[in-house]
Amino acid sequence: MDKTVPGLVHLYVGDGKGKTTAAIGLAVRAKGAGRKVLIAQFLKGRDTSEIAPLKAIGIKIIRTEEMKKFVFQMNDEELKAASADCESCLSAVETALAGGEYDLIVMDEAVDAVNLRLINTDRLLALIKGRGENVELVLTGRNPDPRLIEVSDYYTEMRAIKHPYKNGVLSRLGVEY
Repeated sequence: MDKTVPGLVHLYVGDGKGKTTAAIGLAVRAKGAGRKVLIAQFLKGRDTSEIAPLKAIGIKIIRTEEMKKFVFQMNDEELKAASADCESCLSAVETALAGGEYDLIVMDEAVDAVNLRLINTDRLLALIKGRGENVELVLTGRNPDPRLIEVSDYYTEMRAIKHPYKNGVLSRLGVEY
């Protein structure tokens, strides 16, 4: 971001709402400051309300395909396809980092892709450690590997104290997606 200050690693995790919202807020703030921003969304191919306005302000977005099933419901062929899709998204981030074009990269749900064994933890750690010194990096998800916590500079946990889902309120357009 600021070329005189090293880029830092943000880890937004937990079972609460707000991880992606916080990451997108930071992306918009960075874009408003004239930074080049990339958002890579893992496990989120479903159309969501933030995509069009983010693209409209010049934020590049790459995404995996929408997962039609939970990983535990997938057969071997479906798991292999989901893993290849996530690894392809990770490769796109590696390419973007190698090009040195972006000041901020958000890797939304990358932590969950690691937990589901759809991307390799060591490969993600190598990406984090090998990024350009001025690149700010944000990762979101649940239950991060302790090594991800160790390499992070910011560690923010969102906790679900109260959520309307428990009262039968489903995800709402423009709020949760």
